[in-house]
Amino acid sequence: MQRTTLALSLFWRTFFLLALLLLGGIFAWIQTFRALEFEPRAVQAAQQIASLVNLSRAAMRYSDSINRITLVKTMSDQEAVRVQPREPGDQWEPFEVDRFSRAIGHELRTRLGPDTLVASVVNGRAGLWVGFSIDQDPYWLQADPTRVKPLASSTWLLWVSIALLGTIFGSATIAKLINQPLRDLSFAASRIRDGEFESQLDESTMTAEIRQVNMGFNRMARELAKVEEDRAVMLAGISHDLRTPLARLRLEAEMSVADETARQNIAQDIDQLDGIIGKFMDYARPGEVQLRPVHLSPLIDREIAGFRDPTQIRITARVAIDTKVMADEVELGRVFANLFENARRYGRSADSGIAEVEVGYLRNGPWVTISVRDHGPGVPPHKLAAVTTPFYRGDAARTAASGAGLGLAIVEKNVGRMGGLFEVANAPGGGFVATVRLKRAIA
Repeated sequence: MQRTTLALSLFWRTFFLLALLLLGGIFAWIQTFRALEFEPRAVQAAQQIASLVNLSRAAMRYSDSINRITLVKTMSDQEAVRVQPREPGDQWEPFEVDRFSRAIGHELRTRLGPDTLVASVVNGRAGLWVGFSIDQDPYWLQADPTRVKPLASSTWLLWVSIALLGTIFGSATIAKLINQPLRDLSFAASRIRDGEFESQLDESTMTAEIRQVNMGFNRMARELAKVEEDRAVMLAGISHDLRTPLARLRLEAEMSVADETARQNIAQDIDQLDGIIGKFMDYARPGEVQLRPVHLSPLIDREIAGFRDPTQIRITARVAIDTKVMADEVELGRVFANLFENARRYGRSADSGIAEVEVGYLRNGPWVTISVRDHGPGVPPHKLAAVTTPFYRGDAARTAASGAGLGLAIVEKNVGRMGGLFEVANAPGGGFVATVRLKRAIA
């Protein structure tokens, strides 16, 4: 079973790692703050309630029975504090049900005495009730329950949301800053791969390691540009220096060789040498292409017209007239010329000795796939991967004619320059099929 892995870009990998680190830190700090905030808030709430009880106890202790009633009424009206006698039959529910309320209850008993009662409901009335005694007379004091609430969940949620948003945007910004030099390097490398050597990276950056990498990359780009320039000059010189004596040989053969057969053989050898030189020049040509919409059908028909000898090759093309692809017209013409030449050389049928070639196409979303199939002997499966290797030629079954071994290598290189994909395979019914996939032109 083939295992598929999820590939993440460097930006997202850095982003997720930074976000995980920051979120872990925020969670740890939130837990720390909650732990540090818990005890002071409980002590503060208990102090406030204890102060109310002590004040109420002192005020009622030094008041007579008539003034005590007036005092209780005033406290209830103005201070939202209610004091009432505690009866033996009162029904009450304990206030201490969680860690925070237990801490408040413990602090109240520490301040008011061990016999202090703390209730959340008395006789069906909810609130914060504290039971205390004045001269052996038991009382209930009802205080505002909002005094003893912990920090609200909505408050924690607000701060956590702010922290999460800050983490996300902060991680994205940091990841972008960290990966920007690598993105620049990747873009410059892709331009050099496409044959553009003008890319220059910033050599004044503050980071020493990145500055050294940029300086080395720029130096490499300059050296590659010089090598490319020297290669172009050398190839032009080779083409001129070789083809000039070949032209002289052709002229001398026409003038000096009396035997017609010998003269034709010499001319064929000269043509073969000239074709090999042309293949070398095609393969070594710089990789600059101009992509524009190209009508596929007339271009294929034009290249088919160059193979007029029906005793060697017959080509049938079935491509819709409105099919257009994004390509360089000259380079695409070389692609099909090399594919047809390859079929003429190696795709001849064993029965007729003629290469029967079929050209078809398929539109698949944004792509157009063109297939060129012959009905020859095909290629051994273990050698399919090597047929696009420069200077490689197949076994004796597919070597009816000699060549430079660059035809399919030129096709693969030119298709790659145009942003396409080139594949070769043995056809299901026999023969060899080459497929070219290019971007479909809308306009």
